[in-house]
This record gives sequence, structure tokens and C-alpha cells, in this order.
Amino acid sequence: MGHRQSKLRWKTRQGSSRISTLFMLNSILTFFLVAEPSAQQRLQVDLELVLAVDVSSSIDDSERALQRRGYVEAFRSKKVIDSILNGLNGAIAVTYFEWSGSGFQQIVVPWTIVSSVEESHAFSRDLQQISHRPYDTTSISSAMIFAADLFTQSPAKAAKKVLDISGDGPNNQGERVDRARDWLVSQGIVINGLPLLMKPHEFRRLGRGHLQQYYRQCVIGGPGAFFITAKSWEEFPQALQQKLVLEIAGADTQPLKAPVHTVGLTLPPEGKTHLINEQFDCSAS
Repeated sequence: MGHRQSKLRWKTRQGSSRISTLFMLNSILTFFLVAEPSAQQRLQVDLELVLAVDVSSSIDDSERALQRRGYVEAFRSKKVIDSILNGLNGAIAVTYFEWSGSGFQQIVVPWTIVSSVEESHAFSRDLQQISHRPYDTTSISSAMIFAADLFTQSPAKAAKKVLDISGDGPNNQGERVDRARDWLVSQGIVINGLPLLMKPHEFRRLGRGHLQQYYRQCVIGGPGAFFITAKSWEEFPQALQQKLVLEIAGADTQPLKAPVHTVGLTLPPEGKTHLINEQFDCSAS
């Protein structure tokens, strides 16, 4: 009888051990199934887009309002919305921040998934928030570094990551802009530009063309990088919408009126081709 009870206790312990082992294996499997999805469950989109908008003191309050309105209108534009919806996944992830000196980068609209007309309009409404007053200086490089960190916080994943950066002058604070640019490109981020030529204060003595050349040689970078210029606030919405359509839909999109300046290609006649072979010092401010 004692031998039978001892044998029964051994079997009971053996059964408990198996249950414990199975429970532990199940817990490990559950951990990996729960822990992994944060990466696996990120929504697949066609593009992760960071909009970085210059609001330094060379752009006055009325111009900042016009600039913001251009983005508000862009995400209500049929061209832009169609380019989003006609993508392979029919969705993009987008965020918008404003920048000036190395100490000022302000997120106006955080990462947002846009996959419908309604979501694009909602993003447009969110863009109408009031921003804080910026610093005097212009640090394109700090805006780039800030944007690189934003990409690590994206709620979606895409084969294409684009930083869309606007500005009316050169980098005059922080890291050298070409070094920041090269670092972002090494992270798989394409940088496109929107140089504002309405009144390029910093390049007044050199002319508008030099701001274009500065963006070409020092700011944009990565496969297929390009910039589109805006020479007046009247043409800004059109240039911006063209730029967004090209970024979202790709280079096969039907071009609009504004000239597109692409890495590795010759500038079109209206893009001041006489400057294209000049070398520009990216450390200049």
C-alpha cells in the first residue's frame, strides 16, 4: 500500500512538472506573440511623410499664415487626395512640424494615417491650429535631425520615407546642413525641398538662383530627391500641391506648371540653368 501511494505521488509530481513546463512554454510563446506585433502590426502604407515648415523670423506673420493655408488647402485638394487613394495601399502616414532655430521644432499635427477623403480633410482641419512664435535663426540641420527622430515614432511602415522641407534661406545655426543631410540619407530617408524665393533675404546679394543651388547641393538628397520652387505666395499652393503629388504618387505623375529640379538631372530653362555647374559651399550661411 505504501509503495502504491509513493508511486502515485511520483506520478502526480511528474504530471505537475509537465503542466508547469507546458505553462512555461505557453507563456514564452504568448510573450513573443504579444511583444512582436508592435512591429508586425504597424499599418502598411505607401509613404511615411514628414512635412517640415520654416517659420523663422525672415517669414513674417502674414506669410506664415499664407504658408500654413497652403498646406490646409493641399490636403483638401482633389489632386493630392487622389494621389493618396490611388496608391498600392491607398494610405500614407504624415506629420507636420514647424521649425526655425536649433531650439525650435514644434509638432503641429502628430503622425496621422490618411486613407480616405474624410481623414485627409481632418488632417487639413488639424493644420489650422495656432503655433508659437519662432526664433530668429534658421537651422535646417536641426530640423532634419528632429525629423529623423520622428520617423522612429511612426505608427506605420512604408518602403518610402520622405522629409519634405521648406525654407527661404540657408542654414545659419547648428550642425552643417550637408552632414545632417548625409546622415538622414544613410538612414534611408529621402529629403525633398521647397525653397521659397519670394524674398530670399540671406541670398539677396547672390540672387534667387543661388538659393536654388544651395537646396540642390546642400539640402536635398537620396534616391529620386527633388525640389520645386515657389517665387510668389500666389503660386505657392500650386507648387506645394505638385510637390506632394510627386512625393505620394511618384515621378510618373502628370507634371503641373512649376519646374521640378531633380538630383542628377539638368535644370529646365526656367530653373536658371547657368548656375547648375557651380559648386556651392554648404558651410556658408
